[in-house]
Amino acid sequence: MLDCQTCEIPEVLLLTPKRFGDARGFFSETWNARTFAEATGVQANFVQDNHSLSGETGVIRGLHFQSPPHEQGKLVRVTRGAILDVAVDIRVGSPTFGKHVARTLSAENWQQLWVPPGFAHGFCTLQADTEVQYKVTGLYAPDHDHGLAFDDPALGIDWPVKADKAVLSDKDRCHPALADLPAYFDFKETTP
Repeated sequence: MLDCQTCEIPEVLLLTPKRFGDARGFFSETWNARTFAEATGVQANFVQDNHSLSGETGVIRGLHFQSPPHEQGKLVRVTRGAILDVAVDIRVGSPTFGKHVARTLSAENWQQLWVPPGFAHGFCTLQADTEVQYKVTGLYAPDHDHGLAFDDPALGIDWPVKADKAVLSDKDRCHPALADLPAYFDFKETTP
């Protein structure tokens, strides 16, 4: 069973797999292709699983995306700790271009976020020793790996950490603002 809710940007979906608990703990089917397609209307062909551990609170990873023809959809979940997960619409011509969805994902709430191609994705850890796992629909392609400045004021993201206190990679410190981002995705080309 999978509960599916649309977000402010309807292509971004919040999913909650059912958990069955007893005295031993719990069991949950976290991914099933048929159930996902029935609940979301999305046929996702996942080809790679990624797993990250962030030791500190206030680690920001992102905002990342891959450009065509190696674009990626992502199904993100947290298995330990908690994050603020963010998806930014970067599809030129979209009515929600430059807007974002932000949701708290945690091991406790067991929710997942579907981030479709055409969106930049990132997260900030809300607890130390947070583990994030996500499935992607495209293999990692370094020549198509890009980013968007997490602290671009035009995005209006209310990160839970001040920009000067965020723990970032060197790479994530130098991504361009939305106004300087090339048009990697066209809304008309990414909609059915």
